[in-house]
Amino acid sequence: MTDALGRPEPDADDAAAERERLRQEVRELRAKVRSRALIAQAQGVLTERYRLRGPEAAFALMQQASQRFNIKLRTVAEAVLTFPRPEPGRALWFPGRTRRGAPPLDMLGLDGAGRAHHSEVLSAVLTQTLAITNTPMGNVQLADRAERALRIEKHTGLSADFVDFFAVVGDQGTSCAKAAAELAQTTVHDVATDPVFTSAARQAILEAGSRACHSVPLVTAEGTCVGMVSAHLERPIQDLHPAQLKALEQTGQQAGAWLAWHRRTIVADALEHLHAIARDPAAIPETRRP
Repeated sequence: MTDALGRPEPDADDAAAERERLRQEVRELRAKVRSRALIAQAQGVLTERYRLRGPEAAFALMQQASQRFNIKLRTVAEAVLTFPRPEPGRALWFPGRTRRGAPPLDMLGLDGAGRAHHSEVLSAVLTQTLAITNTPMGNVQLADRAERALRIEKHTGLSADFVDFFAVVGDQGTSCAKAAAELAQTTVHDVATDPVFTSAARQAILEAGSRACHSVPLVTAEGTCVGMVSAHLERPIQDLHPAQLKALEQTGQQAGAWLAWHRRTIVADALEHLHAIARDPAAIPETRRP
């Protein structure tokens, strides 16, 4: 078939594929904008703090720390902005820091917690949570200290529109926000009627095929929420069994303890490395403009 100008009309499947490609492109651009703003802010801090020759040098510092310690560039930037700044003139960012071994991850089925990768642990948290709640849909969020929000890091079984809508959520209008604020597991028995959601959030969840959800805070021993894991179910549910709640609580506690250890150990190591290099400008590697 052709249009009024004699041009062939696009096939329906091709048109749908093109729409989805454009949506994905928009999602990726939004994610890049969020990350670039944070990274640019950290570049400014480092450039001023170490009197660097420009933001490119600051980017190179963070890039090297990210690669050396196998953590995201965004994580390095966030740490630069949220860790207490080093004392001027000191050779170490964290003088007198005591290193402790990694807490166990046996509830997540992982051995060698000290060698585990950040992404591996988050995947294990999600897998364990979905196994306990018997559902294929869920996501893991991390507390973003710079944005004071929860940011999706892992997900499965959820639509791209869902992930885009809840990429970063604030402190109100969702079950995960409520669970984070109360440091307690939160069950939504029926998304369609529970008042915890804003109307837009409710619609996004229902359109993703979720009618119930259960959010588990990832909590440190000091009582700080460092993340959230949520299971989504396709039908309204009753209360979870006490054994399920206990297993989920242990999962959240182990994951929270490990994430806290990772931040004060691996992420702090990355900052210490960055600090040492920054004190010797000649050692800063060259890099392309970000």
